[in-house]
Formats: sequence, C-alpha cells, structure tokens
Amino acid sequence: MNSAIHESIKMYAKVLKLPSFTQYQDVIRQLEPNMGLGEMLLELMKKECNSRQDNQLKRRIHTAHFPVTKTLEELNMSCFENIKPTFVHQLASCDFVKTRRNIIMIGPPGTGKTHLAIGLGMKACALGYRVMFCTAATLSTELCEAKDTYRLSKLEKTIGKADLLILDELSYLSFNRHQSDLLFKVVSERSERASIIVTTNLEFSRWTEMFENETMVAALVDRLTFRSYLLDMNGSSYRLNNAIAND
Repeated sequence: MNSAIHESIKMYAKVLKLPSFTQYQDVIRQLEPNMGLGEMLLELMKKECNSRQDNQLKRRIHTAHFPVTKTLEELNMSCFENIKPTFVHQLASCDFVKTRRNIIMIGPPGTGKTHLAIGLGMKACALGYRVMFCTAATLSTELCEAKDTYRLSKLEKTIGKADLLILDELSYLSFNRHQSDLLFKVVSERSERASIIVTTNLEFSRWTEMFENETMVAALVDRLTFRSYLLDMNGSSYRLNNAIAND
C-alpha cells in the first residue's frame, strides 16, 4: 500500500476518532490467510473498542484521585480477623454501589482499611462507576475554601456526581462547627442516592471527639449506617502481619 493511501487512512482515522484503525497493518499480519475483509474490519473494531475501554478506565482511576494504586488481589485477606474473604469477594462485585449502600470500616491504624477501600474503589472504576477518594481532613478543607471563594455549589455538584465517595481517615482531627456542617451536608445529600465508604479509627460512641454538635453526630451516624455494611477491622496490625509474611 502506497504512502498516500496510508496517510489518508491516518487522516480519516483521526477525523472519525478511530485511532486504532491506523494500526490496520498489525491486524492484517495477525489474520489467518483465509480471512477476508469482514474479519479484518471486525478485528479493527474490537481493537478500537478495547482501546476505548482501557482509556476510559484510566480516566476514571485518574479522576478518583487515589493516593496510591492498590488492588484487592494484592490484599492479604488472611490477616483480617473479623472479615471473611468470601464477604470481601461479595463486596468486590460492587453491588453495594448499584444498590446505593454504604460501607463503614472501623478499626485501629494499620489494619488494612485504606487498602480495602482503595481496592473496592478500583473495582468500581473497572465496572464503569465514577469514584472520588479523599481524606476527611482534605475534603473539609476543600469545602471551606470553596465556600469562601463562592465555589461551594460547583464542588458539591462534583461530589454528587460520584457513584462512590471514599471518605478516608475520619478520625485524625477535630472539626469545627463550620467544617462539621459542610461534611454533614455532603453525607446527608448522598443518603439513599449514592454510596459512600468511610474508614475510621473511632467507634461511633467516640465521634463526639471529632464533632462539636452531639445532635449532628447522632444524625450523621444515622444516615451513614442506614442500609450499610459495618466492617469490624479491629485486630492486629495488617501492615505488620503482612510484612512478616513477606519477610
């Protein structure tokens, strides 16, 4: 095939937004000798479809803002003392996102809460769901800054578009009344509309250590635990056990 035709194919592939079609020569080389034009076209279309799915997944993972990439396959579930691997596999189907249920993980530092949350978030991305990851401290700061700069409505809409919000480390600091109100609004607006995963070191009875308003704490816990899975992550350190196992 002459270069003029090749360049024309590249041009039309760009115009039609079919970049995989520029790789037609690779597809032709892989075809069986008795395959015809239809088979070649089918393989090109499959290649384009797979490429688009891969790119969409990469965009969803990038948009989620995971601090690190962690998968459930990397998770040593034998270290969990109170959670059965079969239950984790059930959660990995992400039916909880489809049915708008929440997951609350409670346990001390180092027990695998963040790894499990990110792993479930990655599964949700792979299934086409929009995911947003943030620590409670970061989200509260961003909400306050957005309100001060008149961007709160825009940020709340962005959060609301996420099928799954992962709120990590709800326990490391206290929130003032202003921050508490904004976080409460985010959680309340997701109730029965979209899923949220919360990781925390503190039992619900100690959430008054984070939030000033006890009435608001009761309402917050009520909304989070409604139609939720509560995961008991208490036990020995996942990080330590995993390090010993891999030593």
